[in-house]
Amino acid sequence: MTDADQLRSSYLAFFEKRGHATVPSASLVPENDPTTLFTGSGMQPMVPFLLGQSHPKGKRICNSQKSFRSQDVEEVGDNRHTTFFEMLGNWSLGDYFKHEQLAWFFEFLTKDVKLDPARLYVSVFAGNDGLGIPRDQESADIWQQLFKAAGIKAEATDYQPKLGLGQARIFFYDEKKNWWSRSGEPTKMPAGEPGGPDSEVFYDFGAQLQLHEQSEFKDQLCHPNCDCGRFLEIGNSVFMQYLKQADGSFKELPQKNVDFGGGLERILAAKNNDQDVFSTDLFQPIITELEQLSGKRYKETEFIGSFRVIADHLRAAVMLAADGVFPSNKEQGYFSRRLVRRAIRHSHKLGIKKQLLKHLVPIITKMYEKPYPEVSEQVSKITDALVKEEEKFIKTLYKALHEFDKFLSHKFGKVGGAKQAFVTPADAFRFYESWGWPIEIFIEEATSKGVSLVSVDDFRSEFESEKAKHAEKSRTASIGKFKGGLQDASEQTIKYHTATHLLQAALRKVLGEHVQQKGSNITQDRLRFDFSHSHSISVDEQNQIMALIQNWIAADLPVSRQTMSKQAALESGAIAFFIEKYPDQVSVYTIGNNPESAWISKELCGGPHVSRTAEIGQLQWLKEQPVAAGIRRIYLK
Repeated sequence: MTDADQLRSSYLAFFEKRGHATVPSASLVPENDPTTLFTGSGMQPMVPFLLGQSHPKGKRICNSQKSFRSQDVEEVGDNRHTTFFEMLGNWSLGDYFKHEQLAWFFEFLTKDVKLDPARLYVSVFAGNDGLGIPRDQESADIWQQLFKAAGIKAEATDYQPKLGLGQARIFFYDEKKNWWSRSGEPTKMPAGEPGGPDSEVFYDFGAQLQLHEQSEFKDQLCHPNCDCGRFLEIGNSVFMQYLKQADGSFKELPQKNVDFGGGLERILAAKNNDQDVFSTDLFQPIITELEQLSGKRYKETEFIGSFRVIADHLRAAVMLAADGVFPSNKEQGYFSRRLVRRAIRHSHKLGIKKQLLKHLVPIITKMYEKPYPEVSEQVSKITDALVKEEEKFIKTLYKALHEFDKFLSHKFGKVGGAKQAFVTPADAFRFYESWGWPIEIFIEEATSKGVSLVSVDDFRSEFESEKAKHAEKSRTASIGKFKGGLQDASEQTIKYHTATHLLQAALRKVLGEHVQQKGSNITQDRLRFDFSHSHSISVDEQNQIMALIQNWIAADLPVSRQTMSKQAALESGAIAFFIEKYPDQVSVYTIGNNPESAWISKELCGGPHVSRTAEIGQLQWLKEQPVAAGIRRIYLK
């Protein structure tokens, strides 16, 4: 069995030999990208360079990018979907194009990874006359020549549902399958978004998978993009050459780019000729420990899906924590909490009653010791935070399950005897609010009891609406008519409000840039500031923080305000941790002698501020305490 470290290294070495500079993985939390909570592909950090900005490393770049896709949470349980994954990537920023890219990837797969070329199938873009985007015959022709050189005849055809696979090896699909942008197909892209046709490569695990008598797809026609499990997409070369215009049309970018992404886990599964990505060494150490804890065998139990959910969710939670995301009810932390709690529920389905996280977190961090040493260096901090989340959830889990059974009994009587039983998103939100159940747990428990949901997609959407309405009511109640968490507009609260900017700047300087504001509350008597951090602040750190604040106050620095677009504000270096609440035009408050360069703090903010820091006066540290997993609270006066 090939291991992941070996495959990752060989990929990067392959492209380094072809003039590519290897760059480190970006954080799972995007920087200066308010459009998304997580880095979901290697392309995201590359957008400025795809649009024409010069990359400091040149025109040929490669890396292995840590990625997280929250929309895949419910898909986990089959043999191929994961929330966290690594995307092997290479980019041409206005340099080489289709001929080099397709030939190199084919060579890497067949020569370095040693995949049988007869097991490879590909797709290309069929074109869209209405959008003025041509059929990608060029890529199809390149693929035919590559297969021919490998001794394989490769027929090309437009995919037709009534024909299935046929004799073809190269398939033309429309923009729903063979177009890539961050927003999906062309009609869904906003103006200013780059995108382009793509060419995917699939590995064929063999017809027996689809034809097996137990397969739900055994009587259906197969093709590379179907769901039967026979084919696995292992890489996608995107030819990023178009920019969406305000009128809905597409204009070619000044430079033609290549944006390639290949799933490390999936290429590894193909190399091992085992369609189950959870059989690779990226999951097996976790699954082996789960077998020890549960007394059950991974592939010899009806709970195989539970093994996969636990292994995926906890691996993702650990990698998120290494990038500063810990369980909470807000923003990225909300997804971390969902992962941990769903994993714990599935561990109980496996019969694991003892603590899970203290066993698994060290195993996961050890797995990434070589490629991402910063993960294993934080093992204690990550373990402590996730174990606290586990303890909190377990305290209420059995009581919540009992209450759920009572709820169903009260609402439907004996559910099995009901002709048609439905639960509502409001019901799901009640269990979220009362018992901390992520929506996935509610849906799974309901369906396991034979209860129907009108539509899972609609159900989820309405649940999120209920959650958003509740959050807005809570925010309105706490903020009142004043901005920025102020309880009134007195002179003292305005001083404290400005002081929170200095406090946040000092925290980020002393503790690290993982610190993010999670809330504030200011009265005439004190300021309260919540922020992301996993452990208590030492006396030495406290002294450093207060010294910075007092020095900045004594320097009598100017506090200036500018009005600009939200995007321009973020590009200028301003920070904002509740970006969705701000309008398109925002106020940016800068503390420092030179607002353009020598500034101490630059934040999007809506509340009133003093004009100079000396007006704040002396501040005193009152106390610091935890308020949630990975969230601390400071009081100053």
